[in-house]
Amino acid sequence: MISLGPIGLAGSNPYTDDAAVVADEARRAEDLGYSTLWRSGNLPMLAAAVRATTSIPVATGIVPVARVPTTEVVSTYDDLQREHPDRFLVGLGGAHGPRPVATLNTYLDALDAAGIGAERRILAALGPNLLALARDRSAGAYPYLVTPSYVASARSVLGPDRLLAVLLMVIPAADHEQARAAAAEPLRFLTAQGGYRRNLIRQGFTESDIDTVADRLLDGITAWGTPEHISQRIAEYHAAGADQVVLRILGIEDVAVWQARLAHTLLGQS
Repeated sequence: MISLGPIGLAGSNPYTDDAAVVADEARRAEDLGYSTLWRSGNLPMLAAAVRATTSIPVATGIVPVARVPTTEVVSTYDDLQREHPDRFLVGLGGAHGPRPVATLNTYLDALDAAGIGAERRILAALGPNLLALARDRSAGAYPYLVTPSYVASARSVLGPDRLLAVLLMVIPAADHEQARAAAAEPLRFLTAQGGYRRNLIRQGFTESDIDTVADRLLDGITAWGTPEHISQRIAEYHAAGADQVVLRILGIEDVAVWQARLAHTLLGQS
């Protein structure tokens, strides 16, 4: 099983097809000491990140199984395993439709048959059924838009031996209104999808909390403010049972500067 380490970094250009941009950020993440780089499900860009670096594990967050054939995942995995062994963690999700567990099981069966075993993949699981599937058929779970309390409950489902990597909105903003503005657009897009909205409601938030980005939602599922406050929030997620907290840095123009500042605060990098 790939060791993720305590602090991961989500790529700041998830939709780019510019391999040079991806390679530059991947090298920077490795140099700054981040434990894992999480890229989108764009497999050619995932490969560009692996090939530009020497040791940092690179994970997909996520390959949408409803759109990406298993043959593409297998081809990318086999190429990278041959060239850069044990550097690619296959993050899977996006099983939309009435039977997501069955859809994922079928996909995982195909990966098993191709030699990509459970220890090489992780599921973007939120609800109890998908968390149980992540426990039984993968290395662990990769949830998003969750509170530390949710993390504690997810850990109880996964057990002590599975990975739990939590994607966290990190907003280096000085006040609530700045932070709310940074979080509003991605939240509007994500909560239009049923799974994220349902999981927020399971966590005790109301429809109004979600639609208005209420203070209790903003404070509950993000880390915002000074680097020191962000560090304290990340510590809460680790204390609740997260093996890794993955930083999705939002709300500022020069993301590279903040990648370095947060590495200094969280990892002791100069």
